[in-house]
Amino acid sequence: MNDVPQGSCPNVTSQSDDDGLADIASRLRLIRTVSQQRRYKGRPTPKLPSKVAIDQIVEDAVALMYPRHFGPDTLTPETTDAFVSGMLASLRPRLAEQIRLELLLSDPAEEADCAAQARAIALDFLRGLVRLRDLHDTDIAAAFDSDPSARSLDEIVFCFPGVAAILRHRLAHAVFVLGAPMLARIIAELSHSRTAIDIHPGAQIGPAFFIDHGTGVVIGETAIIGRNVRLYQNVTLGAKRFEADASGSLIKGRPRHPIIGDDVVIYAGATVLGRITVGKGSVIGGGVWLTRDVAAGSVVTQASAQMQSGGTA
Repeated sequence: MNDVPQGSCPNVTSQSDDDGLADIASRLRLIRTVSQQRRYKGRPTPKLPSKVAIDQIVEDAVALMYPRHFGPDTLTPETTDAFVSGMLASLRPRLAEQIRLELLLSDPAEEADCAAQARAIALDFLRGLVRLRDLHDTDIAAAFDSDPSARSLDEIVFCFPGVAAILRHRLAHAVFVLGAPMLARIIAELSHSRTAIDIHPGAQIGPAFFIDHGTGVVIGETAIIGRNVRLYQNVTLGAKRFEADASGSLIKGRPRHPIIGDDVVIYAGATVLGRITVGKGSVIGGGVWLTRDVAAGSVVTQASAQMQSGGTA
């Protein structure tokens, strides 16, 4: 009996020095090449935007909007303005480069035109941060007013996943509207992975928006949400059906998600589907499945649960 010493491996005769890894790499290269030729129609394979770079751009944008919370811990009141100014100057070329890479994916795309357009979009985005900061402050205030567990505005900024998701959605939506939808979608998915809240960057969301708890919330691309709306966990604002053309291909961009009026509350687990309108001041109860318009001031709940006393279920 040949014992193998503990902690060692028996000798295995491989088919080749690299166990066929070179063949695997070659076959993957072939698949990749065919896929790229199909995707880019014979053009040279373009460089793609960097998810890592976009992630850092977003976090830097958040830091310059809320430097006391997310800037360097060495910041003082005297150095904050310089930090914000420096971050703006740093963000502009980095954001423009990622937008340029997205624009170059279009066919046809001219390098000079894409570069100029990317610089313009980046500048418009940075100019819009003033409005976004002001708008997001209404979200923070709505969270404080709506959640009895909130002890301070600073706690909300630091700790509430719904508030973090809304801020990143507002940044993503700005990029989406300005003409860089892939970057916007990357921003949205980075936020989704961290907060478990899935908001398409195309969704239009009014001021003073609050998502309580947040896990499992889904808001579709063409949803429109009014002022002072509150959602709880596992709420879906989704599409009821997907329209197709005569060839069977999905028709993209068609309005297919709900319109939620001002001052609406939608409780946990509710599913609201299709291009329906939930009127101002309505309350949608937990677990409701809703596919029809709701008049202003309505209260929609599930059928009351019944309990039978003194017997078996």
